[in-house]
Amino acid sequence: MLHIFYGEMSDVIYNTSIYFKNTYEDEWITDPFTKEMILDIDKSSVLEGSVIDSPVMGKIPPTSLSGGVKTLILMKYEPDKIWNASACGDNCAKWILKIAEEKELTINLRHIMDFGSGEFTIHILNTDQIVHNMKELIWIAGLYV
Repeated sequence: MLHIFYGEMSDVIYNTSIYFKNTYEDEWITDPFTKEMILDIDKSSVLEGSVIDSPVMGKIPPTSLSGGVKTLILMKYEPDKIWNASACGDNCAKWILKIAEEKELTINLRHIMDFGSGEFTIHILNTDQIVHNMKELIWIAGLYV
């Protein structure tokens, strides 16, 4: 399940790029789920664990991926930490929901992320409420951001 805390929060990892640079493992990058995220968000293809083919930058290391993709990868492989999901664009929202289908995931947001027009289950930690769509989410999130 996805748990979101809106606004100031302690124990959040805000600089996800630095954290990623110092902790990622090649096998995270070559996992099929990760490859799919990288292709969807950055439009790049994983060639091997340390080489990604970007249509914009050519051959790059994983540390040159977008901040959003790096944060998603951290969410997938280190879900016990609390991540600054405001490093992610709305194009990452569906992936956050997919990751949270597999495991408990807590994120911090400082903006209202668009989780789309479908149904979902998100626990808002600020109020201890469960929301199921953007209409419900906006009413609560708007109080905090």
